[in-house]
Amino acid sequence: MASPLSGRELLAKRHLSKSTAFTADERDELGLHGLLPPVVETLDQQVERLWVEYGAKTTDLERHVFLRALEERNSVQFYAFLAQDLEALIPIIYTPTVGVACQQWSRIYRCEHGLFLSWPQRDRVAELLDNAVGDREIDVAVVTDGERILGLGDLGVGGMGIPIGKLALYTAAGGIDPARCLPVFLDMGTNNEALLSDPLYLGWRHQRIRGEDYDELVDAFIDAFHRRCPNALLQWEDFAQANATRLLDRHRDTICSFNDDIQGTAAVTLASIVAGLRITDVPLSEMRVVIVGAGSAGTGIGEQIVRALLDAGLTEAEARDRCWLVDRDGLLHDQASNLLPFQKPFARPWSEVASWDENGDGEIDLLEVVQNTHPHALVGVTGQPGLFTEAVVRAQAAGVERPIVLPLSNPTPRAEAIPTDIVAWTEGRAVIGTGSPFEPVVRGTERHHISQVNNVYVFPGVGLGTVVAGARIVSDMMLTAAAAAIGDLAIDPTPRERETDRMGAGESRRLLPPIEQASEVATHVARAVARAAIDEGLAPPQTDAEIAAAIEQFRWQPRYTPAK
Repeated sequence: MASPLSGRELLAKRHLSKSTAFTADERDELGLHGLLPPVVETLDQQVERLWVEYGAKTTDLERHVFLRALEERNSVQFYAFLAQDLEALIPIIYTPTVGVACQQWSRIYRCEHGLFLSWPQRDRVAELLDNAVGDREIDVAVVTDGERILGLGDLGVGGMGIPIGKLALYTAAGGIDPARCLPVFLDMGTNNEALLSDPLYLGWRHQRIRGEDYDELVDAFIDAFHRRCPNALLQWEDFAQANATRLLDRHRDTICSFNDDIQGTAAVTLASIVAGLRITDVPLSEMRVVIVGAGSAGTGIGEQIVRALLDAGLTEAEARDRCWLVDRDGLLHDQASNLLPFQKPFARPWSEVASWDENGDGEIDLLEVVQNTHPHALVGVTGQPGLFTEAVVRAQAAGVERPIVLPLSNPTPRAEAIPTDIVAWTEGRAVIGTGSPFEPVVRGTERHHISQVNNVYVFPGVGLGTVVAGARIVSDMMLTAAAAAIGDLAIDPTPRERETDRMGAGESRRLLPPIEQASEVATHVARAVARAAIDEGLAPPQTDAEIAAAIEQFRWQPRYTPAK
């Protein structure tokens, strides 16, 4: 640790402070005597004290606020704390608790973190970016405009909780140095009247800017960010349907970027479906999938599935013929008048599906689609709780032996179905993955694991592999490689599952590795992503051994280093 700072200024820097772990000699050299208690502690002792304080909190929101305050105070302590039980703490620092924190953002705000750019400041973007970055180099930035936060809608400036949470996972799982991460909020206003009328609201009090005015701020940010941080990866996060795909397409070839809601969700969903097919002994080439929610996330999943089926030997027409997308007006078909451009490739010919329209109103609902397609996998990205009804799930289970059911909307109250219901409705035959964490479901002597289909399996490894490889863009093939890498890991049973299999106990196989293995997953994904980037000519040549060594050397670890 080398720094020109000393005394209170040093203690106030979250990336540099060691608090009570500064040695006696360091306290002499850096003017810290008198500012700290006399005892010199180890990092382990500091973390032990943190667990005592954390255990005294009574609600998840209180725990979230405590951890956010710790993150602002001392980066090493925060990530050392997370490392002790990442599986238990991810739901606190990210979904589902982060949704509540975003709703309460203006009431629980503590101190600066990241870059806030509001539309009235659009002519000062480069200046404000310099203020936020200072003399740091940035490896990864996450940007949102707060319009579609999880399944909660427009939360205005409260959306900043999402980039901060995502970047915490980039570090905890992917090993990205937290000092080289930047959360960004583009404040275009908000249409949330409750926020606009709240005297404590911290965002720009204005209705949302649209059209060319909206693009003016986005373009100014992209231009300034690319010039100031030319080697950084930018992740688009929680943009509304009207902007998500459009902004990705507009900027992905000019700046190294990807949209986690579209591409990350698609990669981890594909990995889950492929793992489910392996568990159920169904060849990938025979897969049939119904995706409910035909927005940017749903169509992104569909496109990722199409690419996987192409790799399995199908033609594009055959691959698209295996995917049925259902939106609020029912199945997408070519006679619908309100299809968006990114939905049209998935519209079914009306002549093919007209006989499914039992009501004769031109709309084919989810139950009718499931009854006629017999999908192996049913995927929900709608934010509409209870949409996977008993009738729908039973119809799927009637058509296939082991239905794969993936209600992926979060936070938890937004899930399309609850695992206990799915297990009951399918007589325990379903293979289940959810967007939010759920406890295992016990049915008789059977214990059903519920894998959390969490993007944390994807984006930390994508970021790590992209940055280490020095890739110019994030390509579709790099994301397909990420999905394949996750799928490779998902089929291996855990030691407990091996033991219960040997004993003949009723323990279900996981769709995905345990969250506690997120760091190992990120390393595996990073190697695959870097290899794909190099093979496509998007990054300088490296051997597999060089990639592995570079990743290991690049990874940041939560430990204190001597002051120099």
